[in-house]
Amino acid sequence: MSYLDHIKRSNQYDADRFLPFFVGNEQMGWVMPDFMDHLKAYDNVFQVDEMRLQIHPDLKTAQSRTEALAPVLEALHRQGVIASWVGEPYAVSHHFDEQPRLLMERAAVSYFGVRGYGVHVNGLVQKQDGVHIWIARRTRDKPMWPGRLDQMVAGGQPYGIGLMENVIKESAEEAAIPENLSSQAEAVSEIHYRGQNNRGMNVDTLFNYDLWMPEDFTPHNTDGEVDEFMLMPLEEMAHITDTSDEFKDNCNLVNIDLLLRQGYIEPSHPDYDAITQGLYAPATLV
Repeated sequence: MSYLDHIKRSNQYDADRFLPFFVGNEQMGWVMPDFMDHLKAYDNVFQVDEMRLQIHPDLKTAQSRTEALAPVLEALHRQGVIASWVGEPYAVSHHFDEQPRLLMERAAVSYFGVRGYGVHVNGLVQKQDGVHIWIARRTRDKPMWPGRLDQMVAGGQPYGIGLMENVIKESAEEAAIPENLSSQAEAVSEIHYRGQNNRGMNVDTLFNYDLWMPEDFTPHNTDGEVDEFMLMPLEEMAHITDTSDEFKDNCNLVNIDLLLRQGYIEPSHPDYDAITQGLYAPATLV
């Protein structure tokens, strides 16, 4: 693996395996035909044909669409079609700051290939010998990416909560960071990627933050989702990212962004142009 390999893999998909998902006249996502087959029984909520999936045109408001969709998703989860459940509403939108077309359970987002949002926080420590970074190891029993390395704090961005509010909440839950410290996190970048997974399509936007932390602070987990935190030199994180699959896939993208901003990936790197162009591609659906 390499930096560029991680970027390519996060943006890899077979377009021939997907059909468009429409809300009104707007394409909002991508759906696999096998998943669409499970939706044919709900003809008061969806219109399904060989060319596309569409929310029923009689559902004209975000509220009516949300209310109609919710019991369908719950039923599909009970049937095992939707493999997990989070209980967080996600906005179905093209951009974070626009009005959602409807709200959807977080666990269903990739099945419909609609845009998801998340926050990632780099926990940084300036020491005499250079910059260090706190790295989390996910628990081995997590349903997604068990045991893989992660940012110190990362989480999905549910509807109805601000970005910084979510950073503060996730920091407390995942790393026991008090608000007077987590509120100092600085918004530094935004990354978009689109890639295929075993559920469907991830079309994601990551809002990234740097939090410079005192040397005497050690994060500890409070929600049972992290096995351990490790403080390592930034050079070590760079080596792991560039040579292995130890990090959760999208965390590699956040690492690469940080390494670019900190000057660890320089313009002299042979893949520099491809890395920057691939990492900072605009947020497009098609």
